[in-house]
Amino acid sequence: MKKIFLGSDKSGFALKEAIKVYLNENNYEVEDIGTIDEENALPFFEVAEKGAHLIQNKTYERGILICGTGMGMSVVANKHEGVYAAACESVYAAEKCRAINDANVLCMGGWLIAPIMGVEMTKAFLDTSFTQNLEDWRAKNLEKARVIVREIEKRSFHK
Repeated sequence: MKKIFLGSDKSGFALKEAIKVYLNENNYEVEDIGTIDEENALPFFEVAEKGAHLIQNKTYERGILICGTGMGMSVVANKHEGVYAAACESVYAAEKCRAINDANVLCMGGWLIAPIMGVEMTKAFLDTSFTQNLEDWRAKNLEKARVIVREIEKRSFHK
């Protein structure tokens, strides 16, 4: 996959810009959904909703959202059916959110994560597939769990 969206509020702006440089240098098609400059910052909930809609309408398979802690973006994005946003603070967590949880949106905190760490987390998130490098028994259990989680999601969103 070489296509991704990237968004932030004011608190995540510097980290977003560093990650954008990495993605552009590595031939990703990047849509910056805001904040475009710190003086005209968008609130986290607007950016997260915009990103969630891009996942829902299948414009993008994955995205990255950055606010102060990553938690606000994650909460808002996860209010949308089909969006699995994970607030992560390490490379390990960014890898496992894909391998174990099949997350499609990585959320990070600009107050918590240095640019070099954010780039490494981005690499892990983009380079990991669902059940990658897991034992066969665990992969089979996670495949079953993913189906059940999707059923729970449908019941939750379609009452």
